[in-house]
Parts: sequence; structure tokens; C-alpha cells
Amino acid sequence: MHEVKLSDGFIALSPLRLEDAQAHLTGEDELLVRWLNGGPGTREGVETYFRHCREQWEAAGPLRAFGIRAGAGEVLAGTIDLRFEAEGLEPGQVNVAYGLYPSWRGRGLATRAVLLASRYAACEGATKAVIQVDPENPASAAVAQRAGFTPGGQTDRNDDTRFDWYIRDLHAATR
Repeated sequence: MHEVKLSDGFIALSPLRLEDAQAHLTGEDELLVRWLNGGPGTREGVETYFRHCREQWEAAGPLRAFGIRAGAGEVLAGTIDLRFEAEGLEPGQVNVAYGLYPSWRGRGLATRAVLLASRYAACEGATKAVIQVDPENPASAAVAQRAGFTPGGQTDRNDDTRFDWYIRDLHAATR
């Protein structure tokens, strides 16, 4: 597998690695569990998921999961993933999901990560990026808007969960 590394000079995105599991578990908090993970992580569960992410990279599958890395030591600050195939997406759309660990929030890292990941998605052929946000998560909506996404309606999932969609045309992301 060709190792992908994206950087804007402030943060770097690179595929999640098995050795990131402990940092991920240490960084996980109530907000990540609520908005992103769906439940508290376990060592076994996180390692299984990270292996799956690596397999997706190696097979050029529809999931591309990155670690968001910050500082000179490229410390794992959170994650961002792109799903090129998912329920409700139209051809050419990619879903973007992200989360930062508590000590890294409020510094603009999520916005930077979304911009880098959007450029990558555009280079991989995506034409529009979608961020689905729970209406009770204004911080995530603010990230989407700072990254140039605009409101694009709402969807209801089978479990009666409603999400606000934020959409960005990716033609501008490659300029």
C-alpha cells in the first residue's frame, strides 16, 4: 500500500495505524461516544476497527480513515474518515465524519482536517462532500460551515434519528 500523508503545514492526516489504538482510547470522551463512536471503545474493538481501516486502504475500498496528527511529534489528535459509499449518498458524493480528542478541540484542527480530506476526496473522484450533523451538535455544524459547507436539508434514519446535511462542491477544493 502506498502510504498517504496529507499536510497543510500545521496538521497532518495519515491512515490510522494499529499502534494508534491506545491513544484513541485515551482520548475518547463522552462527546466522541455520543456524536461519533456510538458507544465506548474497548481495546479489542478499536484494534479490530483499525485493522478493518487498514484493509480498506490496501484494497482501495470505500472507507478511508485518517488519524488527525498535530505538533512536531504528530500526536494523534483525533480521526476523520471518508466514506465513498454509504446509505443515502448519491454517486460522486463522499461522507465526511470527524472527531477530536478533548485537549485538541477549539484550535481549528477539525476545520483544517475537513479541508485536507475534502481535497483528497476530490482527487479520488468525489464531486460533493457531505457532513451529516445531529442538530444538537452545533460545534460540528460550525466546523462544516467554516470549511465552506452549506446547509443541504435533513434526513431521517430508520431509527428516527434526524441529521442536518452540509454539502460542499468539491470542484473548488482542488483549486
